[in-house]
Amino acid sequence: MVRQVKVSNFSEVQGIVSAAAKCYNEVGVHDMKGSIADAKSILGMMSLDYSRPVKIVCENEHDLDRVVRVLNH
Repeated sequence: MVRQVKVSNFSEVQGIVSAAAKCYNEVGVHDMKGSIADAKSILGMMSLDYSRPVKIVCENEHDLDRVVRVLNH
């Protein structure tokens, strides 16, 4: 499952990492330059380019919804 989202600030990055840490399944984040980070890793997440939307990828729809939900509040 894949969702494309716009991440606007560092607190949203922290929210993604926090939500992903609660997920049983792996959650990946892909930027438009082709870099991929483990969403549970703050260092990995900080290495991505957020000037354009990123794709959040997870095998489990419930876990994916949990991560994307932090961006909608």
